[in-house]
Amino acid sequence: MNIAVVGTGYVGLVSGTCFAEMGVNVTCVDVDQSKIDRLQKGEIPIYEPGLEEMVLRNFRAGRLHFTTDLVSVLDDVAVVFSAVGTPPDEDGSADLKYVLAVARQFGQHIKKYTILVTKSTVPVGTAAKVKQVVQEELDKRGVQIPFDVASNPEFLKEGTAIKDFMSPDRVIVGAESDKVREVMSRLYRPLLLNNFRVIFMDIPSAEMTKYAANSMLATRISFMNDIANLCERVGADVNMVRKGIGSDSRIGSKFLYPGCGYGGSCFPKDVKALIKTAESLGCSMKVLNAVEEVNEYQKTIVFNKLSRYYGGDLKGKRIAVWGLAFKPQTDDMREATALVVIRLLLEAGCEVRVFDPIAMDECRRRIGNVVEYAADMYDALLNADALLLLTEWKQFRLPSWGVVKKAMAHAVVIDGRNIYDPAEMEEWGIHYSCIGRE
Repeated sequence: MNIAVVGTGYVGLVSGTCFAEMGVNVTCVDVDQSKIDRLQKGEIPIYEPGLEEMVLRNFRAGRLHFTTDLVSVLDDVAVVFSAVGTPPDEDGSADLKYVLAVARQFGQHIKKYTILVTKSTVPVGTAAKVKQVVQEELDKRGVQIPFDVASNPEFLKEGTAIKDFMSPDRVIVGAESDKVREVMSRLYRPLLLNNFRVIFMDIPSAEMTKYAANSMLATRISFMNDIANLCERVGADVNMVRKGIGSDSRIGSKFLYPGCGYGGSCFPKDVKALIKTAESLGCSMKVLNAVEEVNEYQKTIVFNKLSRYYGGDLKGKRIAVWGLAFKPQTDDMREATALVVIRLLLEAGCEVRVFDPIAMDECRRRIGNVVEYAADMYDALLNADALLLLTEWKQFRLPSWGVVKKAMAHAVVIDGRNIYDPAEMEEWGIHYSCIGRE
């Protein structure tokens, strides 16, 4: 089967490459000529473990192609996946201009029955708008060409995206016709052979499922952060509480880890967009408004702990930061806690020295040279008055505490991800603070 994937961002490039890995002939399309040029040279514009090797393998095998010209491939494909960006608008709602632009070009140029599948995360009702735009373009041309629209939301986690695509919990497909169900079943047959679930439903339900899933996960995180903050005041250990409630089969243990707030390209954007969708329909998402409020506060927790330790006077303090990406195994800093913490530190008059295994270039791109960039994790600690751990990269998990203590001016560690042992910190004579177990 021949397909096109429009958009070579995180979702589009991973999806297109994984389809090619399953034997599909895939053309990835992007309006950014420089990005396409880089991909054709084997240069990957995003960081995702295992992706570069898979792109190169399928490109060399002739199953994966890159172009800026969607029109040139429309005649040859059965399905066009729209995986373009849906950035938050000024009010937090999803901006659909790129999604509708793809629909417009699709309607202007198709010559035979083709399916347009939205893979981008879009509000409920977007497929209806896409269908209307395509039909309007066909009407302008004065032609009657059959087409279908469908919804196939992605559930990829940065850092494990290839595994998530190839071994999914489920594949959600919103479809209106038997033809779409037939084509999508054929496309996902390799997954069906391995007993992975492809769940067909109506299109609005598929669109809502994506937002509801991310909002539920964000809710669990904010709930545990709220509980963690209360644990500190009552003398409870949030790790014990997490294990206790996670052992209940109705609750489970996933996404119950307290920390210094969630970030990334999905949770913050999707929670805001779902709130705005509800508001536009006269509904109030009271729980999600609280989820967002808790998360914004939680991003300041590490800074607040540092400020309390130094009595509110941080001017001239030298602070080391370990971790810039919003999570390990990615260079993505969208809505990252590090951006909030660095801003607060600089406003308080601190000197900030940072290290991240992957996201240093991304940090430079975002904030320039307002911070110092260390050569390695220990270099970041030289003469530091405190270390703030913001991203739980594996290489940060078992540091040499003797080296840490020797390098720092003051042995103060504030752990925003609860990866260290308080008893061990006490043995080393390090002042240690974490989340939910003071």
